[in-house]
Amino acid sequence: MSPSVLKPPDRAFAIYLIAFLAAWTAYVLWLYPYVRAMGEGTLASAASGIAIRLVVWIAPVFLMLLHDDRVAPLRALKLVEGWKRGVLVGALLSALLLVASLLRFGWPQDVGSRITWGSMLGPSFSVGFFEEIPFRGYILQKLSTRMNFWLGNVLTSLIFVGFHLPGWISLHLFAIPLVAIVFAISFILGAVFHYSRSLWSCIILHDANDFMSFVLFHGR
Repeated sequence: MSPSVLKPPDRAFAIYLIAFLAAWTAYVLWLYPYVRAMGEGTLASAASGIAIRLVVWIAPVFLMLLHDDRVAPLRALKLVEGWKRGVLVGALLSALLLVASLLRFGWPQDVGSRITWGSMLGPSFSVGFFEEIPFRGYILQKLSTRMNFWLGNVLTSLIFVGFHLPGWISLHLFAIPLVAIVFAISFILGAVFHYSRSLWSCIILHDANDFMSFVLFHGR
């Protein structure tokens, strides 16, 4: 087996998905309130969020790739070959998204008040990395070894939405339009990954989208 080719989904993969969802739901319902109590936007809150995501989102993927798929993690996640192409595609798409947002919302206003440790270390420069590794890098590729890529992309996007549900419900943010938007974003990121053949394109575009949504044009 090539050191970058994943095995088709098996029992271990199913257990991973269940454990992943259970661990994240437990964090959102029982531990996240304590993280929020540190103060939204504080360095302590941001650092705690990053530490939790490293343990719950990133470490299990690397363990699965090493011990179940027996592949080189960085290569399997499409973080090595084609990284220059991925960075270029991500940067170009981010620039197009910025232009479209400027045309729709106008020039950003009062940005300084929204720049905090939380907004910069969270949605701006880490969420893309933390979410793209398990979803596009691992889950989507894993499903695509068993089925048509686009069906795998639909299923991955449904799973992606499912992982957001505990947070939305606990924060009273659940709404059908939000579900549709997050599903669409996930599907588009899957398509970008498919055509760019690099996870870097998704990471950069994901971070750019969140930065614009939560910092530059928040509330507009």
